[in-house]
Amino acid sequence: MLDVKQFFFDLPNRISPEDLGDEPATFHFDLGDAGQFTVQLEGGQLRVSEGLAGEATSSVRTSAEAFEKILNGDLNPMMAMMTGKLSIKNPGALLKYAKLFGLM
Repeated sequence: MLDVKQFFFDLPNRISPEDLGDEPATFHFDLGDAGQFTVQLEGGQLRVSEGLAGEATSSVRTSAEAFEKILNGDLNPMMAMMTGKLSIKNPGALLKYAKLFGLM
């Protein structure tokens, strides 16, 4: 079973600052029972915090179970959106970073 909190807090170690670019962005993840997380990109740095901080460039809402299935490759994110298991506000902004984050 995937530790969702560990997934988020490992992001800064898995992503090279060169891959982030210079454009600031804030992503909110509301994952039900697994908690809420904010991923902030600014100046080539990635910061993760618990809770929803700042104004989101894009926000994701899903259950902990669906998020784990997406990360494990057992649930296609597009199918999850079409079936209502995943809701994304401003998906274009998230799509730019989804592969880096390990969401696709």
